[in-house]
Order: sequence, then C-alpha cells, then structure tokens
Amino acid sequence: MLRQSIRMTARDWRAGELRFLLVALTIAVASLSAVGFFIDRMRSSLERDAHQLLGADLLVNADAPMRTEWRAEAQKRGLLLADTVTFPSMAQAGEGEQSQAQLASVKAVSVGYPLRGQVKITTSVDAAAAGRGDKTRATPAPGTVWVDPSVLTGLKTTVGATLKLGEKNFTIAHIIAAEPDRGPSFANFAPRVMLPLADLAATGLTDNGARVTYRMQVAAPSNNDLTGVKQYEQWLTARIASEGVKGVRIESLENGRPEMRATLDRADRFLSLVGLLSAMLAAVAVAMAARRFMLRHLDACAMLRCLGLSQNQVSALYLIEFVLVGLAGSVLGVLVGFGAHYVLLELIGKIISTDLPPVSLLPALQGIATGMLLLVGFALPPVLQLRNVPHNRVLRREQAPPRALALATYGFGICAFVGLLLWQAGDAKLALLTALGFLAGFGLFALAGWLGIISLKRLRGAIDTQSWRFAVTALQRRPGATIVQVVSLALGLMALLLLTVVRGDLMGAWRSATPADAPNRFIINIQPDQTAALAQRLAGANVSEAVLYPMIRGRLTAVNDQPITGATYRAEDARRLAEREFNLSSMKQLQPSNQIVAGKWYADQPGQPEASVEQGIAKTLGIKLGDTMRFDIAGQSVQARVTSLRKLEWGSMRANFFVIINPQAMKDTPQSFMTAFHLPSSNSTLTNALTREFPNLTVIDVSGIINQLQEVLEQVVTAVEFLFLFTLASGVLVLYAALMGSQDERTREAGLLRALGATRKQLSRAQWIEFALVGGLSGLLAASGAAALGWALATYQFKFAWSFSPGVWLAGLAVGVACAIGGGWLGLRNVLKQPVLQTLREG
Repeated sequence: MLRQSIRMTARDWRAGELRFLLVALTIAVASLSAVGFFIDRMRSSLERDAHQLLGADLLVNADAPMRTEWRAEAQKRGLLLADTVTFPSMAQAGEGEQSQAQLASVKAVSVGYPLRGQVKITTSVDAAAAGRGDKTRATPAPGTVWVDPSVLTGLKTTVGATLKLGEKNFTIAHIIAAEPDRGPSFANFAPRVMLPLADLAATGLTDNGARVTYRMQVAAPSNNDLTGVKQYEQWLTARIASEGVKGVRIESLENGRPEMRATLDRADRFLSLVGLLSAMLAAVAVAMAARRFMLRHLDACAMLRCLGLSQNQVSALYLIEFVLVGLAGSVLGVLVGFGAHYVLLELIGKIISTDLPPVSLLPALQGIATGMLLLVGFALPPVLQLRNVPHNRVLRREQAPPRALALATYGFGICAFVGLLLWQAGDAKLALLTALGFLAGFGLFALAGWLGIISLKRLRGAIDTQSWRFAVTALQRRPGATIVQVVSLALGLMALLLLTVVRGDLMGAWRSATPADAPNRFIINIQPDQTAALAQRLAGANVSEAVLYPMIRGRLTAVNDQPITGATYRAEDARRLAEREFNLSSMKQLQPSNQIVAGKWYADQPGQPEASVEQGIAKTLGIKLGDTMRFDIAGQSVQARVTSLRKLEWGSMRANFFVIINPQAMKDTPQSFMTAFHLPSSNSTLTNALTREFPNLTVIDVSGIINQLQEVLEQVVTAVEFLFLFTLASGVLVLYAALMGSQDERTREAGLLRALGATRKQLSRAQWIEFALVGGLSGLLAASGAAALGWALATYQFKFAWSFSPGVWLAGLAVGVACAIGGGWLGLRNVLKQPVLQTLREG
C-alpha cells in the first residue's frame, strides 16, 4: 500500500496535480514560519530592550541599605548587580552674594550602572534639552557630577564649574541628555545631579534621617536569558514575605512601568494578529487546493474501485499521499520561512540597534505541526469524499452528494482551525475574537452569495445582450461553485483589506494613543491664587491644552466604614497603597483620555459625594461599585460613594488620577493644582522662566520617557508593516485558488457553447461580466467584514478609539473586481485557447 501510494504521488507530481497543493501548503507554512521566527525573536528582543527603562532586569527598592544576604544570593546565582541611592537635596553654585541654590534629585551610582541601557551625556545645554548626546557605559569620575541642563540654567553656572553638595565640592563634568531608568516617580521630579557612589559618604547628606531610596539593580549575564533573574525574584519575594520585611518593593517591567507595559502588551497583540491572519489565509488556501485535488481525482478513484480496491484502501492511498505532500510542504515551508525571516531582519536592521536573541526550535516545530494540522483538518473531508466515489462513475460522469460523515469532518477541520488560532496567538481572547469574526464572515458571506444567486433570476433580462445572459446563467448553473467562489474570494479579500486599509487605521489609532505631541512637561504645586497668572503665562508662550486640575493629597482610612491599614491586605501592592497618600482630584467633566467601564459619571449634586476610581486600583483594593471610601485630607474627613470605574490610557502620558471626587464634595478641602502639556524642544527655555517667575512650582520633564515610548512604538509598527508582506503571499494564493477552482468546469462549458454556435467574443465578455459580478459582491462583503472585524479588534482587544473609513468599501469594490477580472483573464486565455474537439473528447 505504501509503495503504491508513493508511485501515485510521483505520478500526480509529474502530471502537475500536486503542485498547486504543495505550493499552497509551502507558502502557508513559510508565511507562518517567517512570522513565527521573527515574532519569537522580536518578542524576546522587545522584552529585553524594554528593560532599559528600568536600567536592569529587576529592581529592588528599599528604605534602608540592601541586606548582605540578598546581594550574596544574587552573586551566587551569577547575576550582575549595581546600586543607586536617590534623595532630594539642595545643590549650590557660585561664591558669596553670587551663590545660587536649587532643589535637586541627587542620585549616587555605582560602577556598572546602568545594567541595561546607557546614559547619554553631552556638554551642550541645547543638545541635552533635545535629548541628543553620546551614549556611555561609564559613570561619573570621582569628584565630578553629571547634571540635568536645568541645573545649569537654574544655578547660572556652566560645565566645568564647581557644584557643592552637602560638605563636598564637585566639578560639573557633563550634562545628562537621557537617563534610561529615571521614570516618573516623585523622587525624580527635581532636576538630576548624578555623582559616584564612592563620594556619597563625603557629602554627609544621607545622615540625620534623610529621605533616601536605595535601589539594587539586578540583571542576567546574558540579556537573552532571564531565567536566573526570575528565579531570584521568586526567592527574594518568598524571603521578604517569610521575614516580614517592610519598606521593600520588587519592581519589574510588568509592575514598575505601566505605560511601557501597555505599549508592549499592545505590540504583542499586533504581532499575534499577524500570525492569526496568516493562519486563516493558510487554512482557506489549503482547503481550496484540497478541494481542487479531489475534483480532479474522481475518475481515478472510480477506476481504482473497478480494479478491486475497497473504500478503506482508497482512503489509505490518498491519506498517505497527502501525508507525504504535507511533510514535504511543511519542511520546505519552514526552510523558506527561516530564510525569509533573515531577509526581514536585514530590511529593518537600521531600526533594531542591538542583536536579536538566537533562533529557537519552537517556530520550526510549530511550522511543521501547523502544516500537518492544516492538511489533515482541511484535506480529510475531500479524501473521505473520494472514498465514496461509486464504480459506475467510469460510465456515468455523475458525482454523488457528500455523505454525512464527510460533511461532519468539516467540523473537525473548524475545530483544528480554532485550535491553531489559539496556538498561534497565545491570547485566547484575541484568537476567539478573530476566529469568530472569520467564521461569522464565512456564514454571512455564504448567505449573501445564495441571496445574490436568487436575485440574478430577475436580473437575467435586465440587459438585452447574449453575453450578459451567458454570465448570469453560468452563475445560476453552478450555485455551489459560485457560493464557494464568493466566500473564498471574500475571505481572502477581507484578510487583505485588514492587512492594508484597516491595518493603517489600526496603526493610526495606536499611534494616536501615544502621540508624538503627548504631554512632556508636568507642573505641580500650583497654588489657587497662581492659576490665573500661570494660565495666562502658558497661553502667552503658545502652550495649548494646558488644563489645570486640582490635586488633593489624602489618605484612605476606611472602605464601607471598615478601617483600612496596611495590615488589612495580604498583597504587597495593596498594603503599599493603603499606607500611602493618594493624589485625588476633582473635576466636572470626564477627561478625554479616560473611559468609563462600569457605572456612570457623577452629576455633581450638592450633598451627594461621589467618586470615580481607576479600575486597576479598585481591583487591587477590592473596591466595587456602590462601596464608600473615606479619606483623611489634612485632618478633614471626606466620604464618597463609588459610582463609576475608569480605564486610563497610561501610554498617553497625560494627567491621570486614581480617584476623582465630584467638586461639590471637595470644595472646602485644601487644594493645589497641576497641569500637563507638550513643550516643543525649540521652546525649552520656558521651563526655567516658569521656575524663576513662580519659584514654588515644580516642573517635571518627562520628554525622555516619551522618546523611549515612541522609539519602541515605531520599532514595533515597522516590524508589523514588514510582517504583513509575508501574509499577503497567502492572501494572493487564496484569491488564485478561489478563481481557478472551477477552471476545468469552465473549460468544458466553453467548449460546449462554442460547439453550439457561441462566439469566442461572446464567451469572453460573458466571463468578464461573471467575474466582475462575483468580484464586486465579494469585495463589498470583504470590506464590510474587514471594517467590522477592525472595529471589534480596536474596541475589545487593543482598547483604543476607532473610526470607520469609507475608503474601505471603495477599496474592497475596486480590489474585488480587479482581482476577479485579472484572475478571470488568466483563466480565460487557457479556456478559450483549447480546441473545441479536445474539450468535447475530455468531457
């Protein structure tokens, strides 16, 4: 049986019967493998490079110096360590009456800092303000400091001058242009002064109960293998919990930088979407190729049955043949995909500044398994139809309808398809949402195709030309083939539109979530009597959208009249929130960057204190709609009922507040104000002017964080743009399979009509009209499906605003007609070139 199946495979290959199936499977697996190899390495790279925002793979924050045993355990595991000590202090420059003093965020760093990323330094204030500088692995030399540009302007000093910190004088050696691990914490709001850790003791600034934050940076020797860091994190977490250590926080990318975590999560979903679309197109292409193979082997199966083979033997022959083709196509596809992913890396080499992690075997195994899963899932139903071919087909060219078992196997194919999506995505919600979209599209497209065929009865006489009647009759004569053609063409076009037109809208919406003009300056400590003057000053400097929000410091003391302390909660994050003061705010209108996910925004009625809580902090503290929260605000008790939960767009970098209480309830509380706005680099002197005019203000520059977010975003967007090119190959193959699936039947019909007197010109026009009708309907259906799926993905998966574009429908109609006519023209040449006598003999 095996030998006969191999002979059949060789014969079918020589006859060209297997080439289309092999090409379909190879391109499908190559597309998936190229995406898989690249996604596997890109995900690891993004995670690795994003750790530069922490300066390490792991941060241990403490209110006291790190314990010796913690450091010893990390060193025992072969991990890299670096230390920083951060605290606020006054920096002085100048002598006598010319001396100047300024509050600074002092940071003492050890040798090796930072373990991830690099500090940018320069000697030009303008270059530093624009974020331009030379990357360095060094730290300040003994007796020197590096400073933010605002330190020089605030102290009216220059590079090379002397700066005094506590009891020690330092020389200003460089200006800091970028500091990878700075982050938006309150300790970093003042301008930075960086000095070597070895000189910290000589300053005497950490004595007498200073507010000092100690950080131990931890990183793996290889930035491509974080296993040791994760194991150390588990060990340290367990040790802190067992010993009841207070004032220690372990910070990783997941819990330390929500704005970068949101960007990376969204990037991961986009990359997963590429794999999903490739899988869908692969499934459709293989199904169409397997169906074409089945139709062309009906006569051969009938002959085998006449020669004495049983149904099981016929099934075994073709199953073995399909397995051989599947293995060959899968392995070849993996090899092509492996080479293609290197081409992709070469194309975007300028964007990825560091080496990607090495290739793993997982994408190769996934590619081979995917090829076999696709082939078995979508080729099994046609094979089961082949086993049911009757003996008398040798004499009577009739095809029996598919049996129940053959139809039931399509359910297996769908289950295999859904399982493939779950495997490829690694995200159940994304996979199910996309799978349901395509399955719903399959059903709706089939229904639309059936309704279109019915409506053609009335349109047959709408145009009094023979070509029009030939075209309409041809569509009605093959309702099953027409519906299959419409559905497959529409599915392929829907994926292509999602990859092109709708993809652009998705990328645009993603970029708008973290725009280049996002706020990069925050001002806090604005007193109520300064709001009008500051607003006027900002308006005079052409700063727009600088909304002043109340900022009220309060401590959560009770929930539902139950006292709240750090001991109330078991989780470390919840205990820390219960022990700290909240930044509360009050406003009448919901901020544009916020979204109500439960309840409704308050009406601000007198005597009805209401609160809106960010959904993340509500989950951490176990707060639900209807609960009451009591805050102690400078000795004044304020209690409000939670009437809404909000989702914040952390990537927007706008002013966000965990808890917002209606203005009527907060009108008597002590308040200061804050604002956030975008300041172009050309107007960077405004920061220093504001601090001179309003000395009490604290101006926070977060432009470095914005630049880092934009760099990661653009890197991912460009990667996705190139990855889509690979999936387009699968889409084109689907279109070809859909248009060429009925080529043999069209050839026989054309020969018969020409024998009955139809001219070549009439048949040519008829097929052009037929393909235009099919393509137009498929294009409109595909555009509707792509728009609906794009909206669902944006709304429920990527979580950003979505707007429909009429261009999707115009593009769908144009591309559908163009693809159908183009494919029809290619098929028409072969159909009409074949002699009529040969067609009748073969029929």
